[in-house]
Amino acid sequence: MTAAFFIAGTDTDVGKTTVAAGLLHAARLNGLSTLGAKPVASGCDVTPKGLRNSDALALIAESSVKLPYEQVNPFAFEPAIAPHLAAREAGVALGVQGLLAPMRHILAQQADFTLIEGAGGWRVPLSDQANLSDLAMALKLPVILVVGVRLGCISHALLSAEAIARDGLHLAGWVANVIDSKTSRLEENLATLAERLPAPCLGRVPRIRGISAELVAGYIELDLLDL
Repeated sequence: MTAAFFIAGTDTDVGKTTVAAGLLHAARLNGLSTLGAKPVASGCDVTPKGLRNSDALALIAESSVKLPYEQVNPFAFEPAIAPHLAAREAGVALGVQGLLAPMRHILAQQADFTLIEGAGGWRVPLSDQANLSDLAMALKLPVILVVGVRLGCISHALLSAEAIARDGLHLAGWVANVIDSKTSRLEENLATLAERLPAPCLGRVPRIRGISAELVAGYIELDLLDL
């Protein structure tokens, strides 16, 4: 049995990696082999081994299938800016075709549970013409949507779900990541999301200081996914 998903967010800084790492940890607890990948990452640290991104490293830490960093995160850029701008500044031609081969290599490892994490929201540009969502479409992966729960999240979530459906992909599930615990009418907002998003809620992750993959896994219902 192998299952692979594309992790998308309703915006940037909504906790995609936090949730992805938690999903991978939950899968490991269920005895599944795991592999996470981050095809494009901006906001990387300069290290003796090259550019390293904290999100990609978090996915590697929860992956039981171990690959070289460069295979997990083939395109890494130092500035914490939109990927297409970072690539342009670095003189790198960033596009779907350049990402397909390394991500197909990830999928070819045939881990029981594979996650490919996007960057920012669903329509993040890769170049003048292409978006990162085009990669998910080319790979034909079902999508797990991370909803950053704060004021305005309902519209962001519904628009993201509509775009995913319009692109011909299946929304396999969504995770509520509570960014602002003081969000007015929090329970009502979550209820509205559950009513209107056309997929099961896989979990509700509260705002916790020092959150970890292990803690997130405790809030995830992995059996709601079609594995």
